[in-house]
Amino acid sequence: MSKISSKYGQGFVQVVERIKDATSTRTQVELANVLGIRQSSISDAKRRDSVPADWFLTLFRKFGLNPDWLAMGRGPKYIKTKEGYQPFDQPALSETLHEEGTSYGDPMAAGQVVSYYGMSGDLTEKGQWKPIAKGKIIIPSSFNRDSLLVVQVDGSGMEPLIRRKAIIGLDRDQKSVTSGEIYGVLVPFEGLVLRRIYFDSQANLFVLKAENPNHVDQHISIEDYSEKVVGRMVWMMQEA
Repeated sequence: MSKISSKYGQGFVQVVERIKDATSTRTQVELANVLGIRQSSISDAKRRDSVPADWFLTLFRKFGLNPDWLAMGRGPKYIKTKEGYQPFDQPALSETLHEEGTSYGDPMAAGQVVSYYGMSGDLTEKGQWKPIAKGKIIIPSSFNRDSLLVVQVDGSGMEPLIRRKAIIGLDRDQKSVTSGEIYGVLVPFEGLVLRRIYFDSQANLFVLKAENPNHVDQHISIEDYSEKVVGRMVWMMQEA
C-alpha cells in the first residue's frame, strides 16, 4: 500500500527561497522574525523537508501572499479578494485584487504592499548609508509615494511618542527643515535616527532633539545638513 504524503507543496528549499524573495529576508534570523517563530523551528522544518502550514497562513495574513504561489510557484504572488483568500484555480480568482476593495471611494480603504527597512542599514564602498530591507507590509495607498522610505523603528530616542517596532514613513523629497518636525537623520555610529530638528541661528547649526529625556541633544552643521537628513516623517503606524 502506498503511503499518502501530507506535505503541502514542494520541498523546504524551494518554498523558503520564494518566502525569502517575497519578504526580502536573507538569513534564518530574519525569516524567523517575519514568521514570529523560533529559529530552531526553521531548522526542524528543513530537516523534515516540509514547510508547516501555519507559515503559509502567517504570510497570507501579514502580506497577502498566495499560499499556492509559495508552495508550488503557481498563480499570482499576492492574492487578496473581497471574500478573502481563494485558491488560484477557483473562479473567484477573476475578482482578485492586489489591493483591498475601496468602499465609497475612500482612498484610506485601499492598501499596497511595500518593503520596509531597518534603521541600522549598511555602508556602501563610498561610506554612504544603504538601507537593508527587513520585510513587507501593507499600507494605505494614500500613504504611498515615489519618494517614500518605510522604516521600522529600532531605537528608543523618540519614546514614548514613537515606540520600538513602529513603522514610519519618511518622505525623501521633504528635507527643508520646519522647526519641531520629525526627520530621519544619519548619525555616525548609529545609522538612521528619528529626531525633531531645530535651527540654532546663534550657533549656526541644527539641533537634533529626542523625545526620550535620556538621550542628549545632537548637532549637525549647515554644511552636513543635505547629506545627513534623509527625509521628514509623514506618517506612523504602531500598536496602541
